[in-house]
Amino acid sequence: MLNRRHIRIKVMQSMYAFKGTESDDLIKEQKFLLHSLDSMYDLYLSLLALLTELHKKSKDHNEKVQNKLVKSEADKNLSLKFQENQLLHLISSNTMLQEAIGNRKLNYWDLDFEYVDILFKAILKSDIYESYTDDAETSFKKDKNFVVDVFTEIIAPNDKLYDFFEDKKLTWVDDLPVVNTAMLKVLRKLKLTSPETALLPNLYKDDDDKEFAIELFKKTFLNSSRFAEEISKKTTNWDSERLASLDGVLLKMSLCEFQKFPSIPHKVTINEYLEIAKEYSTPKSSLFINGILDKIVKEYQSEKIHLKTGRGLM
Repeated sequence: MLNRRHIRIKVMQSMYAFKGTESDDLIKEQKFLLHSLDSMYDLYLSLLALLTELHKKSKDHNEKVQNKLVKSEADKNLSLKFQENQLLHLISSNTMLQEAIGNRKLNYWDLDFEYVDILFKAILKSDIYESYTDDAETSFKKDKNFVVDVFTEIIAPNDKLYDFFEDKKLTWVDDLPVVNTAMLKVLRKLKLTSPETALLPNLYKDDDDKEFAIELFKKTFLNSSRFAEEISKKTTNWDSERLASLDGVLLKMSLCEFQKFPSIPHKVTINEYLEIAKEYSTPKSSLFINGILDKIVKEYQSEKIHLKTGRGLM
């Protein structure tokens, strides 16, 4: 579910949040990082729980309409397509998924049902819903496209839902874009014949990615002072405030990859941290970071130190 950039961002956030020194409790901080990464999976599961609750809501809504003594024309022409949506049924009936949600106590929506109501009403009023229910043809593909469109256009951008997740866990604000993307990727791949595990992807692509997260954090953490000293020598106009800022964290992590991860090309490291800087730091940060890293790489190459191995090297 996570890629290397997501992992780098989480390490960056953990490094930035921690204001201690190399002598402080490394194990404790490492556990904090892994917990932060794991909480992204909780966010993913809570969104699937939300889809389950919206599916239940559609059934409850239809029952209430059908039980009305006096029905409007719209009530008489009630569509059951939302209730009978095959993809939503696949999610709601997935035993492994529902057990995972229950075991982690992630179905917040029983208590916070007002968010389900808000989203359900928004769906019923949407052009997406009107187009879906007006279409007489039914297929798994069309059911899936409806759910994907609802998630993309109504659920993901909902401000009240955003505020809800922020209140639940502050770090989820930064995690939402990553988790939303992962959710859409999973939904688009689902088939009627998909195994139950298809809705429960691994958090890490493989063991190497989890190891990368741990080692990047640990080696940056343990060499923080030495990296800071090396970085400060690469410019005559050093701004000490920048080193103490997010830019300083990104530079230290870059040096860690330069020196401690020989299989990662310099170019890959630089590009990754420039993109992260553009998203998370100041408008001028990417230029600042690029200038220093370029200078460092040229020095390494001229002195033939910290050489890289593998393909696509800079």
